[in-house]
Amino acid sequence: MNSSAWAQGNASKPVAPVAAIAQPPAPAVRIGPDFADLVEKANPAVVNIRTTEKVNVRQAQQGFPGIPGIPGLDDDQAEFFRRFFGVPMPTPKQGPNNNKQPQQEEQNRGVGSGFIIESNGFILTNAHVVDGATTIYVTLPDKREFKAKLIGADKRTDVALVKIEANGLPRLQIGDSSKVRVGEWVLAIGSPFGLENTVTAGIVSAKSRDTGDYLPFIQTDVAVNPGNSGGPLLNTRGEVIGINSQIFSRSGGYMGISFAIPMDEAMRVSNQLKVSGKVSRGRIGVAIAEVSKEVAESLGLTKARGALVRNVEPGAPADKAGLEAGDVILSFNDRLIDKSSDLPRIVGDTKPGIKATMQVWRKGSQKELSVVVADLEPAEKVAAKKPDADTAPNAKNSFKVAVTELTDAKRRELGIKSGVEIQNLADGPLSKAGARVGDVIVRVADIDVITPKQFETALKALPKNKAVAVFIRRANSTIVIPVKPGSND
Repeated sequence: MNSSAWAQGNASKPVAPVAAIAQPPAPAVRIGPDFADLVEKANPAVVNIRTTEKVNVRQAQQGFPGIPGIPGLDDDQAEFFRRFFGVPMPTPKQGPNNNKQPQQEEQNRGVGSGFIIESNGFILTNAHVVDGATTIYVTLPDKREFKAKLIGADKRTDVALVKIEANGLPRLQIGDSSKVRVGEWVLAIGSPFGLENTVTAGIVSAKSRDTGDYLPFIQTDVAVNPGNSGGPLLNTRGEVIGINSQIFSRSGGYMGISFAIPMDEAMRVSNQLKVSGKVSRGRIGVAIAEVSKEVAESLGLTKARGALVRNVEPGAPADKAGLEAGDVILSFNDRLIDKSSDLPRIVGDTKPGIKATMQVWRKGSQKELSVVVADLEPAEKVAAKKPDADTAPNAKNSFKVAVTELTDAKRRELGIKSGVEIQNLADGPLSKAGARVGDVIVRVADIDVITPKQFETALKALPKNKAVAVFIRRANSTIVIPVKPGSND
């Protein structure tokens, strides 16, 4: 059968349909949240803040006829033209206002953002937004403008509270910043570069970010630029969880990292500002340092945590409580100290006058001390003493160090009761650990050092090839260095 016959014979027969090839399901497309409803609800409570300051300006005289192109001149300039160019100048009329007193002129100082937290006109913003301002102007999204009164500002946390005379205002709901999760969506509303009602969004990049300031910040990748300062950071429920405060930038503009003040900290400050116009913080009078892994091991701590006490201020609450340089504060009023920067925040949050308890690590065991918290005062700057130059010694102990007994004057100067001064220091374990000639060794491991002879005896009893903590007094601070003893040759 030829092909044409096959085609004719089968033309009338039904052809079975070809089975469809199964296609894999299309991947789900993840779409970000729609912030439109949230912004519509929150936007009326976000305000623009403009500040001005008064500056002295030279009082201008009226223009003089016959000198085209020269604006008003003051008396000195007029005398110059009269003497050297022969131009007749009118004599200024004597009168009560002719005393050359400078006039003050109001000039724009800066712009920022803020948000309403109470319907009767209380507004939160950054302290740096209103710092140095003569007048604060608040503009609402409905274009109404008010002169605001500064209730109080706290530079340490960069929080300020201002008040406008208005009622029935929209306000933002305050969220719980302690429940913020890394990776969750957030958005900022503010006036970057003076552009009002601008919205940007992103995610929380990190929590409790230390930047050297008093507060642990919320780090985000939300675009924040100059003018956003003081504006709210909102979660997807429309609650304000932070105040946009800082950016990391090498250019002055946004580079992908911004920081917000946690709202729980901001509200604590705000409540105090509302009551008294200032913030009271606790202090106990200590200088502290981080506990490194090496220091923790040398002190017998199972992990690196707490705040190492470098110095105790004489007569301060910590001194009266019996705290000593070299102690490690593990907790304060039942709040654990994970890193040293936790301590000033926890103490600062404690009301002055409160009797608090401290868990302290000292000489291989835990000790509880009670301290009465005082008001925070500016820390006095202590001039660091220039260390003496290291000398080449001839010490033959395991630390390769020669020491001498302290004079009474030296003890009084350093505020210590015992210790031995490093006189010579060879190239050995103590010098490699960072000790210097002139340092005072006050403790080795758990042994208080009293005399040079007792110091030598203590060194002989130390285990070999195991790091021990050496407590050194340098200027007005005590440092702890881990040292692994060498051989006695």
